[in-house]
Amino acid sequence: MGESNFKNRALYYGDNLDILRNREYFPNECVDLIYLDPPFNSNRNYNVLFKSESGSDSEAQITAFEDAWHWGAAAEETYQELILAAPAKTATAVEALLKLIDRNQMMAYLVMMAARLVELHRVLKASGSLYLHCDPNAAHYLKIILDAIFGVKNFKNEIVWLRKQGERHNLAKLRLPRAHDVIFWYVKSRQAKYNIQYVPYSDEYIRKNYRHKDERGVYATFPCTNRSGGNRRYEFRGITRAWRFAPQRMEAMYLDGLLTQATPESPFRYKKYLDKNAGVKVEDVWLDIPQVRGKEVLGYPTQKPLALLERIIRASSDEGDVVLDPFCGCGTAIAAAHKLRRRWLGIDITHLSIALLKYRLGDMFALKSGVDYRVIGEPTHEDEARVLAQDSDNAGRYQFEWWALSLLQAQPMNGQAGSRRGRKGRDRGVDGIIHFFEPLEPADGGGKARVRKVVVQVKSGKVKAGDIRDLKGTVEREQAAMSVFVTLEAPTQEMLREALAAGYYESPFWAGKYRRLQILTIGDLLGGAGVNMPPPHGTFKQAEFYKPSAASREGKSQKGLFGG
Repeated sequence: MGESNFKNRALYYGDNLDILRNREYFPNECVDLIYLDPPFNSNRNYNVLFKSESGSDSEAQITAFEDAWHWGAAAEETYQELILAAPAKTATAVEALLKLIDRNQMMAYLVMMAARLVELHRVLKASGSLYLHCDPNAAHYLKIILDAIFGVKNFKNEIVWLRKQGERHNLAKLRLPRAHDVIFWYVKSRQAKYNIQYVPYSDEYIRKNYRHKDERGVYATFPCTNRSGGNRRYEFRGITRAWRFAPQRMEAMYLDGLLTQATPESPFRYKKYLDKNAGVKVEDVWLDIPQVRGKEVLGYPTQKPLALLERIIRASSDEGDVVLDPFCGCGTAIAAAHKLRRRWLGIDITHLSIALLKYRLGDMFALKSGVDYRVIGEPTHEDEARVLAQDSDNAGRYQFEWWALSLLQAQPMNGQAGSRRGRKGRDRGVDGIIHFFEPLEPADGGGKARVRKVVVQVKSGKVKAGDIRDLKGTVEREQAAMSVFVTLEAPTQEMLREALAAGYYESPFWAGKYRRLQILTIGDLLGGAGVNMPPPHGTFKQAEFYKPSAASREGKSQKGLFGG
């Protein structure tokens, strides 16, 4: 399979290392730009990351540090693979790091990242770039690994992004508040694309410098002389100086009216018109992009601002290029890529993240899974759903539950973003919730709306009539309007009778009569069935719909760009 397979957009569910190693999905040099923001618990006590993972408290550390990897059989196996099969410099770097920091959570994280970065280097085109977003805990170690894999000469920048105005918790009393993230930019080769980015001049800069005006517009003046002297000392229009420009260019600028003098004896200065100037070139310290705020906030804890990803994508790719995010989370890189008319590929290890991203793509761009893009790794029939539920190595119970809830667009109650396992604590019989509004009549409530909820329970194992009776009790306790029982196995006749006995929810506003307790099988959901209920609303915080500007509507449509 060649590059043509990447014309369509795709999301992949699963371990990104396995997916990246699949040559059918990712052949050599098939991606133009990679952005990754790998999970790392920067709120964790720094010292515990370096504690040897042996002894009675090891399991407690592993449980607490769930969003990163720990040193175990998988890390040891990956380390041995790197030593034996990775390029020589990479193997040397990983071996040296192990001697330096020992077998612990930090080293496990670095080993797992090294294996993935080796594959990401392989899939990147010669003209491609990689941006690795990290925090100060592991940045210095990751840079060593990146130098080994990409080559020191292919390091471009360490970008500092001011994400917030310092920390407000107690740690800031013990050290300087941490207010920035680090983004490492590496390229595959000298052929790498780079489109210079600009930011507008500040109002103060304009007031200070753009103080002149003529029939062409507002302009600033800058010296034509070269302070360092150089080899361009010559006479121009009766004035001898060391000039910044060659004689031919000076003459052309003069004839075009772009040179000016304060007096006939003073050196020439050249004009820069404000409306012809792109602004200030973006440097490696980004202070102008605030953290996520306002309507952009979706509630995902590590969500990055859309403007941050747009700058990266504009700088290192062109329209129609392929952008890959192997840790896509809530999908900011994917959303930015689509907005900027790039093709995109996203990978995540949790069905919760894949579901959130699907909702985001639908809310922002009205994209539909299976129509506008592919989702690879999600169950498409009951046998695959059963395999997912039984995948104990990958927290299958939670993955199945989140995937099943996504078929209903129900909000998970124990979902934990970035983790393969749910939050600790009992769910009290509620796995997910769907909300809807029940508008009140003016005589009863002044025309206001009351939020009602539908509780959802998901079962992947054997089911019985007692489960339905328990769900009835949950509905009463939660004061829910309705409930849905989602089951992988077929319900018994006694279960169906219990559900029917639960009666109906009647909505005076929607003029509908709905079964109070509905049973849906995974087969039903995969076949297109859904909950019979009033129109759902507000289950997830919606991303704002993107309305392209007139400029972005010019030329090809998205359909034409991506081949249908």
